[in-house]
This record gives sequence, C-alpha cells and structure tokens, in this order.
Amino acid sequence: MFEKLSEKLQSSMRTLRGLNHISERNIKDALAEVRDALLDADVSFDVIKSFLETIREKSMGEKVFKSIAPGQQLIKIINDSIIELFSNTQKFSEEKPLRVFMVGLHGSGKTTSTVKLAYHLRNKGYHPAVIACDVYRPAAIDQLEQLARSEDITAYSDRNEKKPAAIARDALEKINGDAFIFDTAGRLQIAEDLIDELKVLKKVVQPQEILLVVDSALGQEAVSVAKAFHDAIKLTGIFLTKLDGDTRGGAALSMKYATGVPIQFIGTGEHVTDMDAFRAEGMAQRILGMGDVVSLVERAKERVDKEKADRLAKRFRKAEFDFEDYLSHIEQIEKMGSMTSLMQLLPGASNQTISPRELSQIEQTKAIIRAMTLQERHKPSIIAGSRKLRIAKGSGVQPKDVNHLLKQFEMVKKSMKRMKTPQGQKMPQKMSGANTVQQIAKLFDRNEM
Repeated sequence: MFEKLSEKLQSSMRTLRGLNHISERNIKDALAEVRDALLDADVSFDVIKSFLETIREKSMGEKVFKSIAPGQQLIKIINDSIIELFSNTQKFSEEKPLRVFMVGLHGSGKTTSTVKLAYHLRNKGYHPAVIACDVYRPAAIDQLEQLARSEDITAYSDRNEKKPAAIARDALEKINGDAFIFDTAGRLQIAEDLIDELKVLKKVVQPQEILLVVDSALGQEAVSVAKAFHDAIKLTGIFLTKLDGDTRGGAALSMKYATGVPIQFIGTGEHVTDMDAFRAEGMAQRILGMGDVVSLVERAKERVDKEKADRLAKRFRKAEFDFEDYLSHIEQIEKMGSMTSLMQLLPGASNQTISPRELSQIEQTKAIIRAMTLQERHKPSIIAGSRKLRIAKGSGVQPKDVNHLLKQFEMVKKSMKRMKTPQGQKMPQKMSGANTVQQIAKLFDRNEM
C-alpha cells in the first residue's frame, strides 16, 4: 500500500539521516521532497499545507537543534506528524447488540468488507450476522451469502422484499445474534434516492456505526464522496479497501483531514482475513517502511491456535515434523491473511511482493500433501512407485513434482537436525512459534522450494 508515497518518503528519509545539523535551509529542502511525495500521492493541497507547516514548526524548536542526531530527530517529527494526521480518538463501538451500516459507491468492496468485518467481530467474541439490503443487485446477495457461508457466518436475505428497511426490520427480529452488519446498495455516483433510502434504513436500524467503504485508489474523488455521505447520514468511520493494489494512497490522508471522520478499518487483500483495525502508529510505520509488528502480533493472537502453534514449534525444533505438521503449519500462517498482506507488516519488507510463481508453489505443495493418505503424511518414506503416481494424479501435478517435494522435505529435516547443538541439545526453548516459522520458511527458500 502507498507504494509511491512510501518510496519517495523513504528516499527523503535516507537524505535526512545524513544531516549533522538542522537549519532553515535544509529543513526547506527536506520539506520540498516531502511535499513532492505527497503531491505525487494525490494528497489534497490543504492537507499538504497543514502537514508541512506542522513539521516546520516542530523542526525549528530548540530541542531539535541540540539533538545528537538531528536527521533522525526530523524523521521522528515526520513520523509523529503522520500519526497526528491519522489519529483517532473515536473507538469503534463495543456495544451489544451492535448494528453497523456499510455504505459507499458501487464497486468499492462493500460486500466483501461486510463479511470481513463479521469475521473480525467473531474473533472479538461476537456472534455476527450479515444482512443483504442491496435489493437492486441479485449478484450482491449471492456474493454475500456465498462469502458468509464459506466462513460459517449467518447471512439473512429476502429476494421477494424490495424495501431494504423491511428486510432490516425482519432480520433484527428473526436472527439470534449480537452484531448485525448491513450491506447496503451502492451507486456509480451519489444519488438523491440512495441517500433517502439510507435515511429511512438508518431510522429503522439506529446503527451505532456507519462505515463508508471506499476504494483507496479513488483519489481525490474519495474526499467529495466522503463529504457527501457524511453530510447526509453522519458517518462514524471509514473502511479503506484495496490497499494491496497499486495505489498512491493520498485519499486516505485527505478524507480524514477533510471530514474529521476516522479511518476504522483497512482491507489489504481479497481474503476474508485480509483486514486490520486501523492504527495511526502502524500506518505511519508502514508509510515510512518500518512495517507494523503490532498489527502482525494482533493477527496472530486473534487467528492462530496458540496451543497448536506451540505444539508444531516443538516438533519442528526436534526435527520430528511430518507432512501433516507442515500442512498444518501452512494453514496456521494462512489464517493470519494472505502472504502479500503479511509482507506489508514486516519491517523492511513493506515494498516487497510475493511473486505469482511463489504463491502457486505454495498451492501446489498443499495439493500434493492433501492427495496423500494420513499414513503417507506421517511416514513419507513409504511413498514410492505407484503411490507417487496416485498422489501426482490426485493433486494435478507431474510425478517429478512429487519427487521434488519429497527431496526438499528430507533436506529441510536434515537441516533442522543440524541446527541442534553438538551436545545433542535441542534449539533453545525460548524460540517462539513465529521464529520457527521464519526458520522453516528460510530453509525451504534456500532449497528453492
């Protein structure tokens, strides 16, 4: 996300780190680079003007001049100013029952985001349900039901009813839950009939949260869209989508500044797991290429089975793992989100991507393992001849691909065994599941897995 903004700001940061003193001149030069980065990212002029003035005022303070590392201090000021720009004192409601509106333009990602939010709330202890209130697009109802079904989330719809308010009222009466998320209709542009419909729906449901779902690639048009919705129905937050795409990201900064409405959630991919609660500190760190380890840890805490992860880590440390363990290991990682979205959270890796070839290799590995019998997963040494042919056919690959996986797997096990100390002691117990994951990933990568 914010690739261009992040790249240009990081270039400015490299220049700033070399400063051994700060003067009006080099502050001016540094801010000119920041200004150009923000303009290129499609940030509105008013935001840029206010942002740069804040940095200038903070930079000219006496403490900065006396700093041991002035360049680093200026970088901190920029980081703090981004946090201040994105800061949000309005927490997302934790009431029960919770009622949430998802509103926005057609194509912004409302339906997918609706299910993502339901998944997120379920991890928070809610019993969510999604309600299809888009009566104009049958495909939207189908999509909502399909996505919800895939995650075992309750979905409510009524294809015979043409009044969204009636659907919403029936859902609240019939569904036994404590979080109701309403997927409303969108338009290619904001129309008066859409706003009137939302006002009626709001009166019936009385939602605690009204989230504007907006495509981060929309640019400055997103600001006018946010203003129009906010003026009409009083938004409580923004759900920024498609941050995994090639977007300049300026809309995110501009919307918050123009409306005062906080960004509450961000979507970082196509999977239901690819979303995070918005953190100003995390966003600043991502933009400056520092990753967002806190969000990564939060994902792990919410979505990973700690007991299973610890058990897997123990087996990996002892080099006693089998294919069943490795498949479980992959599935645990995937619960945290797509590989691309996870890369965004790692320090120093925010601008790196996972190639389609690497992603297809992971899918191929899972297919091969799933084509094995449980006995074969536990004891790979028995896989030979006809077994290899059956596994290859069952997973849609060539026998040579099965051979390659078996060889790489044995090489990894041998590598793990060599990681034990000369006295035969195992790797330190303080080695966490996350570190074990990293070690295994490196070993497979090293062997061109």
